[in-house]
Amino acid sequence: MVISEKRGIGMEYDKLAILGGTRIKETAFGTGSRFGEEEVKELVEALNQNTLFYHFGGKVKQFLDKFNEIYGVKYSVATSSGTAAIHVALCAAGISVGDEVITSPITDAGTVIGILYQNAIPIFADLDPHTYNMTAASVKSRITPRTKAIVVVHLAGNPADMDGIMEVAREHGLKVIEDCAQSYMATYKGRLVGTIGDYGCFSTNDFKHISTGDGGMVTVNSASEADYQRTHAFADKNYSRFGSQLHREPHLLAPNYRMTELQGAVGIAQLSKLASICDARGRHGDSLTAAVSGIPGVEPHQVTAGGRCTYWFYMLTLDPAVLSCTRDEFAQALEAEGILCSAGYIPQPVYLQPLFQRREAYVGSHFPFDITGITYDEGLCPAAEHILKQAVKLPISEFFTDQDIADMAAGIRKVAAHYSKSGSRVV
Repeated sequence: MVISEKRGIGMEYDKLAILGGTRIKETAFGTGSRFGEEEVKELVEALNQNTLFYHFGGKVKQFLDKFNEIYGVKYSVATSSGTAAIHVALCAAGISVGDEVITSPITDAGTVIGILYQNAIPIFADLDPHTYNMTAASVKSRITPRTKAIVVVHLAGNPADMDGIMEVAREHGLKVIEDCAQSYMATYKGRLVGTIGDYGCFSTNDFKHISTGDGGMVTVNSASEADYQRTHAFADKNYSRFGSQLHREPHLLAPNYRMTELQGAVGIAQLSKLASICDARGRHGDSLTAAVSGIPGVEPHQVTAGGRCTYWFYMLTLDPAVLSCTRDEFAQALEAEGILCSAGYIPQPVYLQPLFQRREAYVGSHFPFDITGITYDEGLCPAAEHILKQAVKLPISEFFTDQDIADMAAGIRKVAAHYSKSGSRVV
């Protein structure tokens, strides 16, 4: 319910901790160990093979078999990182010099690095202001005769509107690559993200749902053996290694993105924990949304219709028309209440970062941007720019307790009530 109380009249708001009041959260957030004896066992077995090369050992193969079983795919390829996975998928999709690839402006640099390594040109589509994912309408508006692919970023565990995007892709004959680095076990209308487009790309760096230190995978969703072999080869200098077969006469340039047996070994143990990790994160994120929904000035992280979110992090946005503080002031006050948070996610959309503003992917050169003369101006994706100016990011962890989530919600409620322009308090 909402109790309207003006400051200084009747019941006073609790004083913010940043102003000398009592903190909402006095206890530490729940923590735990991500690694244990299961990983040690697999690592010892890997070392006892007397080889750490993926083709001769068995751990990377076992890791991929287990991953394929979980995701219900026939083929996947291991890589050295999630960034590498996207680059591999782009090459498998046939992306080359001067092609345009549409992607999200709110993402890690790893999403666009592979596009530029292929000397293709990133094109940025705007986002839904509540789910933070690309809209099909914006993707469609960015298509030109040069467009060859769409890299869909499922941000923070939230699936994108894949029906709309796949419809646009089919209409224009475009390849679809899903960036699932932040979205393990997220689903869209019952289907796991990473299995809907032509390729799905995953990361196992140390900041994802599961970790092998660094590493990644590409799902090959066509189930075509030729497509799989092409994808597999690009991750290994375009060498062909299948069974006893080895051909080292590459026809095209390709990097060395091989996963080691040590990464594969840790990955086997980590995959056994994946379902419980994602279940806990999904439950905590949904609980936080339920608890903060209806707070004036606070827009919770909205899950895409028909989707299941696994919350790599939780990001809400603020309405400056309702609150009398800046986003940074809100985050500082929330942090003072003992609630872990940060003002924003990335400082600005990818296209406003120096690489794109200078149009300089290579030192002293404007290639490939000068192929079309493209520029990236402020205002290109207004929804994305607004999101980043008003976002507050909160961590979600499988080790958090229900009380941690309740404290987070209480902190958000307290800070929003203090800064409410109307003086209303939500209780």
